[in-house]
Amino acid sequence: MTTAGMDARVTIRLNGKEREVAADITVSGLLDELELVPGMVVVERNGEILARESYPDVRLGEGDRLELVHFVGGG
Repeated sequence: MTTAGMDARVTIRLNGKEREVAADITVSGLLDELELVPGMVVVERNGEILARESYPDVRLGEGDRLELVHFVGGG
């Protein structure tokens, strides 16, 4: 059994900066990795705002551009 491909990585652009992530990561997985609460984040992928319920199903790919905007409480 080989482990080739198990450590595959892709490069995305996250809020204007390049970042390597696992090749099979979803938007939900990325938010977990970044320790962000999905309900407090708006995700734009390649110029399109994603519906929160799609986060677990949307897989990131090489060259994807993401903008994350998270809400901060306060007064």
